[in-house]
Amino acid sequence: MTASSLRRIDIHRLLRLPVLYRMFVFMLEHLPFALPVNMLRETDSLLAFHHPRPAHAFHVLLLPRQAVRTLAELDPSSPFLAELVAAVQSLVAEHHLAAYRLIANGGEYQEFPHLHFHLVSDTPADPR
Repeated sequence: MTASSLRRIDIHRLLRLPVLYRMFVFMLEHLPFALPVNMLRETDSLLAFHHPRPAHAFHVLLLPRQAVRTLAELDPSSPFLAELVAAVQSLVAEHHLAAYRLIANGGEYQEFPHLHFHLVSDTPADPR
């Protein structure tokens, strides 16, 4: 096991602790500038940034700023959903993505204990 994969597992495991998860959500809600990421979108209910360890040529994470652990917990009337659609549409247009996927993992597939979506494309963004 590499040091980076061990670090990832430890962070995921640590964020499952209620006190550390509350600290993480506090940062999302009040201190998003402190996150060491390349922020692409920031609204009242959503943050979008390049994945720190991309698995695709184009890989962006979109997540709610509020404490929502899974898609099953998300209120269908949440403003996050409208902002998610708007952010995805604008990112696809801005980066000229000819083909893309929007992915939400759940249950055992969700490694990170906070709702998040992956906007991915195996075709690099067209800078036009």
